Amino acid sequence: MAVDADVIRLRRGDLNALSELITRYQNRLYRYLLRIVRQPAEAEDLFQQTWLRVVEKIRSFDASRNFDAWLFALAHNLAIDHLRRIRPQSLDEPIAEPLANSWHSETVAERIPGKDHTALDHVLAAERRTEISEAMAELPVIYREVLTLRFEDEMKIEEIAHVTAVPVSTAKSRLRRSLEQLRYALEARHPGGTWQ
Repeated sequence: MAVDADVIRLRRGDLNALSELITRYQNRLYRYLLRIVRQPAEAEDLFQQTWLRVVEKIRSFDASRNFDAWLFALAHNLAIDHLRRIRPQSLDEPIAEPLANSWHSETVAERIPGKDHTALDHVLAAERRTEISEAMAELPVIYREVLTLRFEDEMKIEEIAHVTAVPVSTAKSRLRRSLEQLRYALEARHPGGTWQ
């Protein structure tokens, strides 16, 4: 696996490389943290803490590994520690409060109808995304996290296992269970609806 030039530059102390990496990962990492902690201010704090941790630990980064997975593992550890401090109940339990302003994670391109889609198609797609986002918000943290890593951050199962510090088989079973739980949550909201 080729090591990213910006990662190499950062290991040498080049702060411009840090700026490049932050810009590159800004949306994905923030969105991931927001899905976990569900509060924008907390996600922003954890985003900054993650990059501080990157600077502290970049020399210990194994260049033969995937930087994305390493970065998200740092963020995962900080987010889980944060949740344990502020919400001592089990991380396997859903949290009652809804995700604040779930629409904010959309890009501008996702909110503008394309040439091949009517305004109605766009509204229906946005409504479906909102329904899925709200149903995900009801899931326990471990399920929200695996869905976010797989479908929003497009990580492979092996990378998800690395980020969450579990065996690949556990990551696979969490993904399967999270999809089942998401389907149940959507069906409970819309009995008779098709959420396959």
